[in-house]
Formats: sequence, structure tokens, C-alpha cells
Amino acid sequence: MQMTKQEYSKYVAKKGPKSRLWRNMALAFLSGGAICAGGQGLINLYEHYGFPRVLAATSASMTLMFLAALLTALHGYDSIAKWAGGGALVPITGFSNAMVSPAMEFKSEGLVAGGAAKMFSVAGPVLVFGIIASMIYGLVLLMFV
Repeated sequence: MQMTKQEYSKYVAKKGPKSRLWRNMALAFLSGGAICAGGQGLINLYEHYGFPRVLAATSASMTLMFLAALLTALHGYDSIAKWAGGGALVPITGFSNAMVSPAMEFKSEGLVAGGAAKMFSVAGPVLVFGIIASMIYGLVLLMFV
């Protein structure tokens, strides 16, 4: 069966799933915004209880990372990520999920060889790049300021 490129494009468009791009973008925007608004709420809560601004922000980040790790361990974060898309993966909660997921997957290999070693399989390159980039940025800043 010979088809032209235009005929093939029409055939694929007819058979393929319809794009849900606008819906997915809206869900990512709303869910990412909700996570960030929750983080801001935590900062405000910690400040209300007397934490200095920097410590309140650090505590809010730690709380969000802990909650994301807990939800990942309880297999709840995957459901959120399927619904929210990129909105659940971009904030700090996505980083926590990326650290815990491989560790959970390989826990049957043991604590050290499985969980601890595999924890950085996804997040490791991000950490390495971030550390190297911050060192280069620091050196440039030191030389020119």
C-alpha cells in the first residue's frame, strides 16, 4: 500500500489519540502553583511561630520534601503526578520524588546495594551538575566582583 506523506499524516491524525495539551498545561500550572502556594503557607506558618525568615523557608522546603518522600513511599505521589503532570515534578517535591522512587524500586537488593546506591541514580547527575555549576559561578563571581 503506497501512501503519500499527506495521506499518511491524515491517517495517523485519525487513528492517534487527540492531544490534551491545553488541559495538561492548565493542570500543570494549577498543581505546581498549589504546591508553591502551600510552601508559601508553610513559610508564613513557621514565621508566625517565631522562626526567622531564612529558617522558615528552609523548614518549609524540608517539610515539602518530607511529605513528597512520604507520599512516594506510600505510592501516592505517582497518582498525583499522573494527574498533575509537570506541575508535580518541577517544584522541590519532584526532586524528593526523584530521589525516593529509585530507592523504593531497588529496596529488594538490600539497604546499601539497593536503596542507598540507587537513590542517586536519577538525582545524581542533577546534583553533580548543580554543584559544578555553582562552583564555576562562584569562581566567576570571585574573579569579577
